[in-house]
Amino acid sequence: MIGRLRGKLLEKQAPHVLIDVQGVGYEVEVPLTTYFKLPALGDEAVLHTHLIVREDAHILYGFATESDRALFRDLIKVNGVGAKLAAAILSCIAVDDFVRCVRDNDVARLTRLPGVGKKTAERLVMEMRDRLKAKAESLSLIKAETVAGAAPPASTAVNDAISALMVLGYKPPDASRMVLRIDTEGLECEEIIRRALQGLGK
Repeated sequence: MIGRLRGKLLEKQAPHVLIDVQGVGYEVEVPLTTYFKLPALGDEAVLHTHLIVREDAHILYGFATESDRALFRDLIKVNGVGAKLAAAILSCIAVDDFVRCVRDNDVARLTRLPGVGKKTAERLVMEMRDRLKAKAESLSLIKAETVAGAAPPASTAVNDAISALMVLGYKPPDASRMVLRIDTEGLECEEIIRRALQGLGK
């Protein structure tokens, strides 16, 4: 499995890019949210990747952040959602916006995404919400690891943000650390998630 590429950006024509990694050119398909974050041609690019193996082709998908790739991997596990549709979804909606749609059961917003009909939107909400709920149940493990008296009980927004990070693939202790290392006072869930993910690059 090719999990990460770092090299010179040789070509970019949405949704495809070509990256030279020590003399080997990798063709990568990227969602638009990643495409618009790419550097200029000739500059170094870093992509988190996922390889799809089919009988007739090997397709490498690339993402600007680990959270984008994590959502892609969760999407392709949903019945009826293939890699192409997952990439199309990520081209039109940010990770935190998608998490909010699932949390708020916003089927109408999801049906505005390309290739997503009402049934697919409902399936996305149901399966992703169930996955979120399953991971949220392990929040008790996080609390057990917290040093006694170290901090007051977390707010609902904080707990929701930790749960959202877990649905994106982060382990409970990692999700907890990502959120608790930032000042969350007065912040909504979406802003907490955004700052937590931004903190990964620092």
